[in-house]
Amino acid sequence: MYAIVKTGGKQYRVEKGQTLLVERLPEDEGASVSLQPLLYRSDETVLDAPGLEKVKVEAKILAHERGPKIRVFKFKPKRGYKRTTGHRQELTRIEVTDIKLLARKPAAKKAAAAAEPAAADAKEAGDGA
Repeated sequence: MYAIVKTGGKQYRVEKGQTLLVERLPEDEGASVSLQPLLYRSDETVLDAPGLEKVKVEAKILAHERGPKIRVFKFKPKRGYKRTTGHRQELTRIEVTDIKLLARKPAAKKAAAAAEPAAADAKEAGDGA
C-alpha cells in the first residue's frame, strides 16, 4: 500500500513508516500533520477527487533541518565582475505514520439494507409461531 502526496510544491511516493525530507513545514517538532494525497494504491487505485477525500495520510514531524550549502557564482568575462553567494534550504524531516482509506458509506448502507429484511423475516416467523 502506498500513496503519492503533494507538499512544498513537490510530489512524493510514500509508504507507512517511511521518513523523508520535505520543504519546511510551519508546525513544531513532534506535531502530526496531514498530507494532501494525489493517488492511493492498495487492492484498488483511487485517483478521482471524491475518492481522494476519503484517503488520509498522516505524518509526524521528526526534526527541522537545513540542507547542504550551495555555492552560486556569477561571472561576466572581460568585465572583472565576480560574485559568490550561497544558499541553504530550510527542510523538515517527517515520518509517515498512517495511510488509510476511510470506510465507504454506500457499502455500509448495503449491509444495513441487507440486515433489515432478514430482521423483518425473523419477526414474521416469530409472530406466526
